[in-house]
Amino acid sequence: MKSFLKNFLIFLIVFLIISGLFSLLNSGEGGTQQISLNNLVEKIKAKEIQEILIEKDRLNIISFDQKRYFTFKEENESLISVLTDYGVSAEDLSLISISVENTKGRETFFNVILPVLFPLFLLIIIIFFFSKQVRGAGMQAFKFGESQARKINPQDKRVKTTFQDVAGIREAKDDLSEIVDFLKNPKKYIKLGAKIPKGVLLIGLPGCGKTLLARAVAGEAGVPFFHISGSEFIELFVGVGASRVRDLFSKAKKNLPAIVFIDELDAVGRQRGAGLGGSHDEREQTLNQILVELDGFEPNIGLIVLAATNRPDILDPALLRPGRFDRKVILDLPDLKDREAILKIHAKGKPLSKEINLQKVAERTPGFTGADLESLLNEASILAAKRNKNNIGQFEIFESIERVLLGPERKSHVLSEKEKEIVAYHEAGHAIISYLLPGCDPVQKISIISRGQAAGYTLIMPEKEKSLKTKSEFLDNLSALLGGYVAEEKFFGEVTTGAANDLRRVTQLTRKLITEYGMSETFGPRTFGEKEELVFLGREISERRDYSEEFAKMIDKEVSSFIKLCHKRASDLLEKNKNKLKTLAIFLLKNETIEREQFVKIMKKK
Repeated sequence: MKSFLKNFLIFLIVFLIISGLFSLLNSGEGGTQQISLNNLVEKIKAKEIQEILIEKDRLNIISFDQKRYFTFKEENESLISVLTDYGVSAEDLSLISISVENTKGRETFFNVILPVLFPLFLLIIIIFFFSKQVRGAGMQAFKFGESQARKINPQDKRVKTTFQDVAGIREAKDDLSEIVDFLKNPKKYIKLGAKIPKGVLLIGLPGCGKTLLARAVAGEAGVPFFHISGSEFIELFVGVGASRVRDLFSKAKKNLPAIVFIDELDAVGRQRGAGLGGSHDEREQTLNQILVELDGFEPNIGLIVLAATNRPDILDPALLRPGRFDRKVILDLPDLKDREAILKIHAKGKPLSKEINLQKVAERTPGFTGADLESLLNEASILAAKRNKNNIGQFEIFESIERVLLGPERKSHVLSEKEKEIVAYHEAGHAIISYLLPGCDPVQKISIISRGQAAGYTLIMPEKEKSLKTKSEFLDNLSALLGGYVAEEKFFGEVTTGAANDLRRVTQLTRKLITEYGMSETFGPRTFGEKEELVFLGREISERRDYSEEFAKMIDKEVSSFIKLCHKRASDLLEKNKNKLKTLAIFLLKNETIEREQFVKIMKKK
């Protein structure tokens, strides 16, 4: 549409220019002045006229002072006879140069040829522009099967990424360093008969840096990098996906050595036979072509295929067999040191105040991915700019942590005094139980300011990284989750809808303890149920029961028994610390937020 409008505008401008020129030539008046025959006679008698050019019935007149005039006479009458009739003497006429212009050729051009040629010329222009568009559309149709992969050249320093730009994930970088070494020195490996893996699968949670790491491999090796998403292969038309796969590998082989990176591989590499259409499904045909291409090039030719996914469990087994994606690189969540290093990279170019300690920020962000940490500093920059500051302070950093975790403050969500009191006691209940039980992580902040979907929140962050949890730690966490529910029961005699999310989490976690973790003394070391994914008109997770209805009833009773035990523990603890709960709630009602240091002081007071 844009191309059509552009061509139409060009055509309109050309038409107006030609029309203007035609009008100007046809009129031929330029800057001349029209006079009457009487005025002409007076000027001749006054000996002012130098030349008269006769053009049919038109008289073009030039005076001695180079002024131009024009007038008209009857076409069939002679100029001499007309002027003689007006009383001009032969002596006056002898001083004037009179000439006749032959206009037959011009008349023929303007009256006969131009009316035919001009429409024909316009028709040729229209045909040219429209044929150009049709030709362009035809070429687009031929290019429909070409891959949409974006190529990054190693010489482009603006987008070049190296391992120095990727903080953390040390093990993953070590695993990929041999790929870089092979692309730089292939003879060293070929001499020993080694075969470098054709495909490397990067597995990790969203935001862990899979795409960044793939670009860093290409940057370190100094080879072309072809980047495409798995969803870009699939189109409505059958066979387009397979054609794009062939075209992608063909382009990569022309630029050897090279790296092909397929992001979100699970979009096209999902297990076959699990969806609609059977083996004729377009997605499955595309996957088949990828499998063929991975088998179709010889090892050690300098072409490496990297792919990224956060769902390795649903990939087709044929993709993961030896000879295809047989090397799997796991990208874990960054630990404390890695988070600090990531923050230092993303802090480049940002004016941080001297009070900021990135190590403390890293301690307060467990579970954050690299993308989360980048978003955190970006949010802090936006907050500082909004407050007209010249640099980013510690307050903006800590507030941004809460924005990333829970969302921005909802200042329009105004609670009544009664609701504020309920929220204050609810959050105080969570915080006190977390402080008193050893299996809970320390409380960093308590607030009754609405954020996201929460009317208030208790920010609990671990001091050390943990990979394993015990049953006692789970029970302590369950008791802390029920702390808000119990506090509402004790001080208001009934509970509100504010505890709904806590109860949902308690029920889900308790069921996992029994059915997945084998932490129930009643059932012993066994699990219940098998999760499987059904792909039918979307994604659906179902549980296949491997136990009887009798065991299902027993599981429900055990879940209730665990929850009642944790409820009683929370109730007993809050009963013993009723005064501290009240003191903490009053402090929250007055100040709305409380930081860790002040909270610990309140809890340590007798």
